[in-house]
Amino acid sequence: MNKIASTASNLGAIDAAHHLHPFSNMKKLNAEGTKIINRADGVHIWDSTGKKYLDAFAGLWCVNVGYGRKSIADAAYAQMQELPYYNTFFGTTTPPTTLLAQKVAEKAGPTLNHVFFSNSGSEASDTWFRIVRVYWKALGHETKTQVIARKNGYHGSTVAGASLGGMKWMHEQGNLPIEGIHHINQPYWYAEGGDMTPEDFGLKVARELEDKIIELGEENVAAFVAEPIQGAGGVIVPPSTYWPEIKRICAKYKILLVADEVICGFGRLGTWFGHQYFGFEPDLAPIAKGLSSGYLPIGGVLVSDRVAQVMMDEVGDFYHGYTYSGHPVAAAAALENIRIIEEEGLVERVRDDIGPYLAEALASLADHDMVGEAVSVGLMGAVQITADKATRQRFKKPDDTGASVRNQCVNAGVVLRATGDRMLFSPPLIISRSEVDQAVGALRDGLDWLKDNRGEG
Repeated sequence: MNKIASTASNLGAIDAAHHLHPFSNMKKLNAEGTKIINRADGVHIWDSTGKKYLDAFAGLWCVNVGYGRKSIADAAYAQMQELPYYNTFFGTTTPPTTLLAQKVAEKAGPTLNHVFFSNSGSEASDTWFRIVRVYWKALGHETKTQVIARKNGYHGSTVAGASLGGMKWMHEQGNLPIEGIHHINQPYWYAEGGDMTPEDFGLKVARELEDKIIELGEENVAAFVAEPIQGAGGVIVPPSTYWPEIKRICAKYKILLVADEVICGFGRLGTWFGHQYFGFEPDLAPIAKGLSSGYLPIGGVLVSDRVAQVMMDEVGDFYHGYTYSGHPVAAAAALENIRIIEEEGLVERVRDDIGPYLAEALASLADHDMVGEAVSVGLMGAVQITADKATRQRFKKPDDTGASVRNQCVNAGVVLRATGDRMLFSPPLIISRSEVDQAVGALRDGLDWLKDNRGEG
């Protein structure tokens, strides 16, 4: 038994004494006790009591190739033996870093041929935020500093990332957002579309971007950022009219378009990137998560040719970067991860097989009294809980409603995520049909429990 395992009985107490968890109420967590996850394989994880769970959320949207991939561990180990670390400052690079930049650019589309590496999606948000301001200043447009984002969007939890995100409860901690960031409405038809058709609603919220640009002045707006599909906000799939109109508006007003690909990238939607699914080319695109399938921390920003050319020709030194930008071990792991995705045809599998199967399985919940809508693209899906299907009425306490159903699923051995009253799916790309059935079945059971115990919640 290894040293960590031998102290498993004490880890809860140690955790409570020393570990501050992200996005957690520590007083409540310490009172309830921390669940210790100590093993994983394929699409399953095990806790310290030996209980097995189907991880239908791939960690945090990220374990795309599944757990226990020995070849990724071997690639990281071999790189550690050869060169465990060197930086990419001062005119240096490492072989896996350079090869990873080439490989990612190969998958990203015809105009996104450059990568600036970070260690996470949050850092990637900070990076592109600086790039867009430096870019416009270099072109002589010093007033183009304002950035437009969306309410309920998520772009990380650093100061810039949390500011770009449109979640008010995050803004309340730390006097955010910082100056120069503005938010427009999200394309969440179910909750906010009223009597409009999804198509009309998609156009309406997209045109709020044009209204905001005019309000701020085109000469002052640097960029618009959005996730192709909102992730942490609830897997909000925009109406079909939304992205074409956003693309038109950004082109008309010469505003840089930033697609946050941190969740949608690397096969999740049945395409390598979300912008490819929706048919547009962004100027910049932050990436992370599926880049290494979570095996090691790594992220970055895809940079279009036109932006990169200005950065190279006009800016000169760009005073930005991280000690571990393009870390060789993380890059080696990411290269092997991408090789697995290619070799096993996981993008095509999501597009042609398991993605459509998940859509059918989720659609089977439409007959449930507690389900307002069930949507998915590839292996990214959501089930909206409702108190009244006909009126789209929601429960009075959506956060409590979603959490209670999630807890029922976890108790049944299936890990899902609840964002308010939306139940979210984001399983590893290797999930089988029977495992999809298990996950959806657990959710149906959880909804049955809610129906029997709904009260006024």
